[in-house]
Amino acid sequence: MPDFIFLMHDDAPGGARLDWDPYLTRLREAGVFQGGSAIGAGACVKKSGEAPEPTAHISGFVRVTADSLAGAQALLPGNPVFEAGGTVEIRELPVGS
Repeated sequence: MPDFIFLMHDDAPGGARLDWDPYLTRLREAGVFQGGSAIGAGACVKKSGEAPEPTAHISGFVRVTADSLAGAQALLPGNPVFEAGGTVEIRELPVGS
C-alpha cells in the first residue's frame, strides 16, 4: 500500500487549540499511522545562488498508509486541523521514499 503525507497548514481559524491524541490513537489502532511531527523553524539551502524562504504556512505532518488518495482522504475526519477548518494538503510518497 502506498504512503501518503498530510501537510498541515497553519490556517485554522481562530487559533483553536488542537488536541492530537484522539486522532493519532485512532490512526495507530487502524494500523495506518507511519509517523508525524510538528515542524519548527528552518532554512532553505542551495549549492549555488540564493534559496527561497522556507514555506511558513506548513506547521506539521502526519504520514499514513492507504490504498489510494481517496483512502487517505477518508482518514481526515478527526484530524484537528481539518476539523478546525484548516487546510490539510495530501501528497502521495513515491515508492522507495
